[in-house]
Amino acid sequence: MGIFSEIFSWWGGNTWSNRIYTALRGRLVGTDDEGNRYYTQTKGVGPLGVPRRWVIFKNGAEASQIPPEWHGWMHYTVDTPPTEEKYTPRPWQKPHVPNMTGTPAAYRPAGSILASGTRPRATGDYKPWRPQ
Repeated sequence: MGIFSEIFSWWGGNTWSNRIYTALRGRLVGTDDEGNRYYTQTKGVGPLGVPRRWVIFKNGAEASQIPPEWHGWMHYTVDTPPTEEKYTPRPWQKPHVPNMTGTPAAYRPAGSILASGTRPRATGDYKPWRPQ
Protein backbone atom coordinates (compact mmCIF):
# COMPACT_ATOMS: atom_id res chain seq x y z
CA MET A 1 0.00 0.00 0.00
CA GLY A 2 1.17 3.47 -0.72
CA ILE A 3 1.85 6.22 1.77
CA PHE A 4 -1.28 8.08 0.62
CA SER A 5 -3.48 5.07 1.48
CA GLU A 6 -1.89 4.69 4.90
CA ILE A 7 -2.55 8.33 5.81
CA PHE A 8 -6.12 8.67 4.55
CA SER A 9 -7.70 5.21 4.88
CA TRP A 10 -8.19 2.83 7.78
CA TRP A 11 -9.68 -0.11 5.86
CA GLY A 12 -6.37 -1.13 4.26
CA GLY A 13 -5.15 -2.39 7.63
CA ASN A 14 -1.74 -0.75 7.99
CA THR A 15 -2.43 2.77 9.22
CA TRP A 16 0.04 5.15 10.86
CA SER A 17 -1.25 4.28 14.33
CA ASN A 18 -0.80 0.58 13.57
CA ARG A 19 2.71 1.22 12.29
CA ILE A 20 3.65 3.18 15.46
CA TYR A 21 2.10 0.54 17.77
CA THR A 22 3.99 -2.21 15.93
CA ALA A 23 7.27 -0.30 16.17
CA LEU A 24 6.89 0.33 19.91
CA ARG A 25 5.29 -2.90 21.12
CA GLY A 26 5.73 -5.51 18.41
CA ARG A 27 8.34 -8.19 17.76
CA LEU A 28 8.50 -9.71 14.28
CA VAL A 29 7.91 -13.46 14.53
CA GLY A 30 7.98 -14.34 10.85
CA THR A 31 6.78 -13.83 7.32
CA ASP A 32 4.70 -16.17 5.16
CA ASP A 33 5.08 -16.96 1.45
CA GLU A 34 2.73 -14.13 0.47
CA GLY A 35 4.78 -11.49 2.32
CA ASN A 36 2.43 -11.03 5.30
CA ARG A 37 4.34 -10.21 8.52
CA TYR A 38 3.35 -11.68 11.89
CA TYR A 39 4.03 -9.96 15.21
CA THR A 40 3.67 -10.62 18.92
CA GLN A 41 3.41 -8.16 21.79
CA THR A 42 6.68 -7.55 23.66
CA LYS A 43 5.37 -5.77 26.79
CA GLY A 44 2.38 -6.77 28.90
CA VAL A 45 -0.42 -9.12 27.99
CA GLY A 46 -3.63 -8.85 26.00
CA PRO A 47 -7.19 -9.51 27.17
CA LEU A 48 -6.68 -13.29 27.06
CA GLY A 49 -3.81 -13.13 29.54
CA VAL A 50 -1.19 -13.85 26.88
CA PRO A 51 0.72 -11.50 24.56
CA ARG A 52 -1.33 -10.29 21.59
CA ARG A 53 -0.58 -11.56 18.09
CA TRP A 54 -1.32 -9.70 14.89
CA VAL A 55 -0.55 -9.68 11.20
CA ILE A 56 0.25 -6.87 8.79
CA PHE A 57 -0.97 -7.89 5.37
CA LYS A 58 1.06 -7.14 2.29
CA ASN A 59 -1.94 -6.57 0.00
CA GLY A 60 -4.80 -5.09 2.00
CA ALA A 61 -6.50 -6.51 5.08
CA GLU A 62 -8.29 -9.75 4.24
CA ALA A 63 -8.33 -12.44 6.92
CA SER A 64 -8.63 -15.26 4.38
CA GLN A 65 -5.07 -14.44 3.24
CA ILE A 66 -3.64 -16.10 6.35
CA PRO A 67 -2.35 -19.54 5.28
CA PRO A 68 -3.14 -22.65 7.38
CA GLU A 69 0.32 -22.90 8.94
CA TRP A 70 -0.06 -19.42 10.46
CA HIS A 71 -3.77 -19.68 11.25
CA GLY A 72 -3.23 -21.98 14.24
CA TRP A 73 -0.60 -19.67 15.71
CA MET A 74 -2.72 -16.53 15.19
CA HIS A 75 -5.68 -18.10 17.03
CA TYR A 76 -3.60 -19.46 19.94
CA THR A 77 -4.25 -23.06 18.88
CA VAL A 78 -0.51 -23.73 18.81
CA ASP A 79 2.19 -21.90 20.77
CA THR A 80 5.07 -22.43 18.35
CA PRO A 81 5.02 -20.32 15.16
CA PRO A 82 5.82 -22.09 11.87
CA THR A 83 9.19 -20.28 11.70
CA GLU A 84 10.42 -22.11 14.82
CA GLU A 85 9.49 -25.60 13.66
CA LYS A 86 9.42 -27.50 10.40
CA TYR A 87 5.81 -27.25 9.32
CA THR A 88 4.61 -29.99 6.99
CA PRO A 89 1.01 -29.82 5.79
CA ARG A 90 -1.22 -32.83 6.38
CA PRO A 91 -2.15 -34.90 3.31
CA TRP A 92 -5.78 -33.77 3.56
CA GLN A 93 -4.93 -30.05 3.57
CA LYS A 94 -5.61 -28.16 0.38
CA PRO A 95 -3.45 -25.29 -0.86
CA HIS A 96 -4.46 -21.86 0.38
CA VAL A 97 -7.12 -20.13 -1.71
CA PRO A 98 -8.26 -16.60 -0.79
CA ASN A 99 -11.90 -15.70 -0.26
CA MET A 100 -13.45 -15.33 -3.71
CA THR A 101 -16.78 -13.82 -2.62
CA GLY A 102 -17.75 -10.93 -4.87
CA THR A 103 -15.53 -12.08 -7.74
CA PRO A 104 -16.40 -14.06 -10.90
CA ALA A 105 -14.68 -17.08 -9.29
CA ALA A 106 -17.12 -17.12 -6.33
CA TYR A 107 -18.91 -20.38 -5.50
CA ARG A 108 -22.39 -20.51 -6.97
CA PRO A 109 -24.30 -23.72 -6.17
CA ALA A 110 -26.81 -25.30 -8.51
CA GLY A 111 -30.12 -23.49 -8.24
CA SER A 112 -28.55 -20.13 -7.43
CA ILE A 113 -29.87 -17.22 -9.45
CA LEU A 114 -26.26 -16.32 -10.27
CA ALA A 115 -25.31 -19.80 -11.49
CA SER A 116 -25.52 -20.70 -15.13
CA GLY A 117 -28.16 -23.18 -16.24
CA THR A 118 -31.71 -23.65 -15.07
CA ARG A 119 -33.04 -24.28 -11.63
CA PRO A 120 -34.28 -27.83 -11.02
CA ARG A 121 -38.03 -28.28 -10.64
CA ALA A 122 -39.57 -28.77 -7.22
CA THR A 123 -40.07 -32.41 -6.21
CA GLY A 124 -43.59 -32.02 -4.86
CA ASP A 125 -42.72 -32.45 -1.20
CA TYR A 126 -43.02 -28.74 -0.52
CA LYS A 127 -46.25 -27.50 1.05
CA PRO A 128 -46.57 -23.74 1.41
CA TRP A 129 -47.88 -22.34 4.69
CA ARG A 130 -51.29 -20.80 4.42
CA PRO A 131 -52.69 -18.70 7.27
CA GLN A 132 -56.01 -19.93 8.68
